[in-house]
Amino acid sequence: MSKVVLITGGSSGIGKSIGEFLSNKGYIVYGTSRHPENYKDSKFPILPLDVKDLSSIKSAVNTIIDKEGKLDVLINNAGVGITGPIEEIPEDEIKANFETNFFGPINVIKSVLPQMRKQHDGLIINITSIAGYMGLPYRGIYSASKAALELVTEAFRMELKDFNIKMTNVAPGDFATNIAAGRYHAPLLKDSPYKIPYGNTLDLMNSHVDSGSNPDMMAKAVFKIIHTKKPKIHYKVGAFMQKFSIVLKRILPSKMYEKLLLNHYKL
Repeated sequence: MSKVVLITGGSSGIGKSIGEFLSNKGYIVYGTSRHPENYKDSKFPILPLDVKDLSSIKSAVNTIIDKEGKLDVLINNAGVGITGPIEEIPEDEIKANFETNFFGPINVIKSVLPQMRKQHDGLIINITSIAGYMGLPYRGIYSASKAALELVTEAFRMELKDFNIKMTNVAPGDFATNIAAGRYHAPLLKDSPYKIPYGNTLDLMNSHVDSGSNPDMMAKAVFKIIHTKKPKIHYKVGAFMQKFSIVLKRILPSKMYEKLLLNHYKL
């Protein structure tokens, strides 16, 4: 029987690429969106789901289970970006980012676990970010929300091992998607002490996304993980230097690594 896959945020970007790739491989794929009516031409069904709304999460999960009788793979992909000097980002925007990038995925996981435990089988893939391995200037809140999901995954794996439910993280680097258009940008204030460095960093971040890798690379990585008997805890997918930056943080003195980041962002 074909595996049944749920992809949150499956209407565009990385989620869409993963969904189309898996559909072409014979998987039964369901994506989600807050506005599924905008994606009627999708190659796989798009269900209404807002990761900040627990009732919509449960409704989508129950819809799949009622129709298919099982749920084999959850890909926690829904997420939003956020940029700005931490001092100037409103508290409600910080909380909103964690609601989507951290609390949302946890609630989706909680909603699929009873079915996966009943099956004594399941795989959960959390899409995090290479940015979650380091505190990046003017992306500190995004880095923190993704890092939190990475660590929670480590704990979850040990708690779920007796139920044959596997969990892993996949941290992408910069990919050519529309994430920049959907992220919250703290405004460039005329009288801000951060105006020039933040503005320059924002331009650099947007250029990285525009010239990012093809999201099909993520789709192929996820497909390979699904076919891995014992997935690793962490995977990184992206350009060599982005992945290598994690290695450098591990081996270099902290201040030397900080200097590399400052040079990279011209700060």
